[in-house]
Amino acid sequence: MFQIFSRGPYGTERSPWQVTRSVWYAMFMREAISRTMTDRMGWFWMIAEPMMFTLIMIGIRGFIRGDRLIVGAEFIPWMIVGMMGFFLVREGMMRALGSIEANQALFAYRQVQPVDPVLVRNFLEVMLRTFIFLIFIIGAFLLGMSLFPDQALYAMWDWLALWCLGLGLGLIVSVAGSMVPEIAKVVRMLNMPLLILSGVIFPLNNLPHWLLEYVMLNPIVHGLELLRASFFDGYQVIHGTSATYYWIWALVTLALGLMMQMRFRDRLKAK
Repeated sequence: MFQIFSRGPYGTERSPWQVTRSVWYAMFMREAISRTMTDRMGWFWMIAEPMMFTLIMIGIRGFIRGDRLIVGAEFIPWMIVGMMGFFLVREGMMRALGSIEANQALFAYRQVQPVDPVLVRNFLEVMLRTFIFLIFIIGAFLLGMSLFPDQALYAMWDWLALWCLGLGLGLIVSVAGSMVPEIAKVVRMLNMPLLILSGVIFPLNNLPHWLLEYVMLNPIVHGLELLRASFFDGYQVIHGTSATYYWIWALVTLALGLMMQMRFRDRLKAK
C-alpha cells in the first residue's frame, strides 16, 4: 500500500511535497478502511452515540424545562449543534492518543514521520463528523425541525475553527501521551468534566458570575457559542464570548503541537 519512495514509477525524482502527499494518501486509506470496514458496527456507533445522547437529554429536558433557559434557539437544535462541535474537538484529542504507537511499524520508512498519523486521523475525523452532522441536519428536516444554519458560511468557518482546536490539542497530547503514559489516562478522564463545563448539555448563562468567569477560560465554550450563533440568528451568546480569545488558543495549540512533534520526533520514532 505504501508507495512512498523518493522516485516516481518511471525513475523520475519526486518533490518532498509529492512524497508527503503519497504518505498521507496511503495512511488515509489505511485509516479509513480500518475505521469503517474492519468493525461491522463502526458506522452504527458513529451515528448511534450522538443519537442516543440526544434522546437521553431530550428525556431529561422534560424534567428541567431546559428550553426556557435558552434565548433565541430551541433546546434540541441548540444541544445538537453544541454536541456535534464538542465531539469534533474531543475526537481530535482522543484519536490522536495512541496514533503514534499504532503506526510505529511504519516509521521504518524514513518518509513517514510521527506527525503524519496524527494529521491523517484528524483529517479523517473531520470528514466523518461532517458527514454525521449532515445526516442529523437532514434527519431533523424530515422530522419537521429546523437545523439549517442561518449563516452557512460562518457556520462552516466555526466548524473549521473547532477542528483546528481539536487538531492542536491532538498534536500536543499525542506527544505528551507517548512520552508519559499517565497523561493519556488523565486526558481520557477529562471527557465528562469537559462535556459539562463546555456548555454542551445545559446553558451556562445561569451560573454565578464568579464561577462563569472561570468557566469562560475554557476555549471550547467560545467555539461552541460562536457555532451556535451562526446557526441561530437570534441566539444570545454567553457574555464574554470572544472569537479572538478562541483563535489565540487554536493557533497557540497548533504551533506548540507542531514544535513538540519536531522536537521529540526522533524519540517518538525510537519508542
